[in-house]
Amino acid sequence: QVQLVESGGGLVQAGGSLRLSCAASGIFFSITTMGWYRQAPGKQRELVAYITSHGSTNYVDSAKGRFTISRDTPKNTLYLQMNSLKPEDTAVYYCKARREDLELAYWGQGTQVTVSS
Repeated sequence: QVQLVESGGGLVQAGGSLRLSCAASGIFFSITTMGWYRQAPGKQRELVAYITSHGSTNYVDSAKGRFTISRDTPKNTLYLQMNSLKPEDTAVYYCKARREDLELAYWGQGTQVTVSS
């Protein structure tokens, strides 16, 4: 059974930092592209960043220079270091795992990030 469990969300003041984690189980982590998405109230879910099994990364423009995605393959864990947070970063952040060899994708339950001004 695949499980993606996010943690690390919370309330932070603008300019602050948070580190999100996503612990994965039941998947072949080493051949999976992992990503962070977010969904603000009344808005569609959007990609924030992703990292492939080979370590290639990509970020949405609003995250470049402030967020860093990384993965610890032996620990089956994905991270998102978020610095210089802004109120517009407020959203539920979701972890997504996509197998690179099959049309399979999985989502976590999300973790709330709230940035106060």
